[in-house]
Amino acid sequence: MDIVTASLSGLFDFAVYFTLSLAALLAFKLIYTRITPHDEWYLIKEKQNTAAAWAFGGAILGFSIALASAASNSVGLADFIIWAIVALIAQLIAFAIIRFGFMPRIVERIEQDEAPAGIMLCLTSVSIGILNAACMTY
Repeated sequence: MDIVTASLSGLFDFAVYFTLSLAALLAFKLIYTRITPHDEWYLIKEKQNTAAAWAFGGAILGFSIALASAASNSVGLADFIIWAIVALIAQLIAFAIIRFGFMPRIVERIEQDEAPAGIMLCLTSVSIGILNAACMTY
């Protein structure tokens, strides 16, 4: 019984971090889709656009990877929230790197359902998320 009690002693902290993580994920979805010039949800839900699904899925995964690192490395809730914001900014930078650096027509290409463009944005977003997460292990 002591093992169960000891294991569940962190349940409240888990619930708080998990709830904040879900809220951060929702905030990320709202902010990211407002900043990108194309409507990811419309393209995915209404047009069954594979490129948009790859791109947006990668952004969500990249953000989640960094968010997981923020949760496991933070020293408190304020620290976690700060690093969640950093993770969000890093994903916006990933989009900007592709859009303004490597693939200036990325928005058009995603809207036209060009899978290679969506996959490239996906993998860039995941890569940025992994690097971001690694850099949070201070």
